Amino acid sequence: MDKVFIQGLSIQTTIGFYPWEKEIKQTLVIDLTMGWNTALAAENDELAKTLDYAEISEKIAEYANKTPVDLIETLAERMAHYLLTQYNIPWLKLKIGKPGAVHNAVTVGVEIERGQQS
Repeated sequence: MDKVFIQGLSIQTTIGFYPWEKEIKQTLVIDLTMGWNTALAAENDELAKTLDYAEISEKIAEYANKTPVDLIETLAERMAHYLLTQYNIPWLKLKIGKPGAVHNAVTVGVEIERGQQS
């Protein structure tokens, strides 16, 4: 399976369990790898036959800001479902990091895989 990826996408959104976190925007860093047959797009150099990573990057930020949640785990699960269904992606790996959330750690977060990788 070919893969299309977005690495180090930095977005600002409201996320967190504590009341003070609900009042501010925080940075999340997202890495996304999506299974896709890129040969179809490459055959005739057609953007419409691949995953448009610029569009998907914008949709990720929009989605995170339209559906605020407390936990990164919840955001990862919901975002994965959204991407799988919206773009008909057969498989993805999604990593969401929250830099600065834990003192002395560069970042903390979750990484999930959903769908079927062939």
